[in-house]
Amino acid sequence: MLRKFRALFFLVPAMVALAQQPSPSPEKPKSPSIPEQKTTVSSVHVDGPYIALTFDDGPSEKLTPRLLDLLGQHHIHATFFVIGENVAHHPEIVQRAAREGHEIGNHSWSHPNLAKMSDDAVRSQIKRTEDAITGAIGSRPVLLRPPYGSITTRQKHFIHDELGYEIILWDVDPLDWKEPGPSIVSSRILKETRPGSIVLSHDIHAQTIQAMPATLTELEAKGFKFVTVSELLKLRTPVPPPTPKPVNAPTATPSPVVAPSPNG
Repeated sequence: MLRKFRALFFLVPAMVALAQQPSPSPEKPKSPSIPEQKTTVSSVHVDGPYIALTFDDGPSEKLTPRLLDLLGQHHIHATFFVIGENVAHHPEIVQRAAREGHEIGNHSWSHPNLAKMSDDAVRSQIKRTEDAITGAIGSRPVLLRPPYGSITTRQKHFIHDELGYEIILWDVDPLDWKEPGPSIVSSRILKETRPGSIVLSHDIHAQTIQAMPATLTELEAKGFKFVTVSELLKLRTPVPPPTPKPVNAPTATPSPVVAPSPNG
């Protein structure tokens, strides 16, 4: 009995000390990471054979009117991402393009690498070009393509959120600025273009203009329909979820066929 009392004498203080220890605080659940909103567009998912042709760096005094003639013959509307300096020199070409149903986008004032510039310098490049376009056609552009496709994440957000531009890149690049020859420019465009594609070209290179007759004819033969970039964005549909792979069900063993009894 005395042994039991002594054991209880030592056990009670230990239990009291254990009860006085602070209980561990529950671990806070980690908040799920929020994916960054996509602020640039290279192509879109569409239900139909719709594509957008885009031409950069113009207007060119001699080449852009030739391209406009060709597009008019095919009843095609394209999107021109223009340089502000060139708009200031040839506003009449931009006016003609807009009058004939083409879309005019902002491609900066002097084609610098925006990613290497200060925010104030980037705003100046965009605003000066915006003013030149507005002065020429009477409405402000809503699309912007950064030169070289070069732009920082911070710039993407303030150009989109503060300045109100959709930032447009591309998914088809024939590298026509390297002047590989009209046939190569054409074949690259034909090979890479898919429904929802945004095709990049430049209306300041003679080889590009020379490549367009065959390119447009072949794209039409493939069944593509041409729209401006803003029209393509309106045609955008959600990307369907991936189809789950079928699970291979176990093969049922067939029941043996029992022959009828001759005495039945």
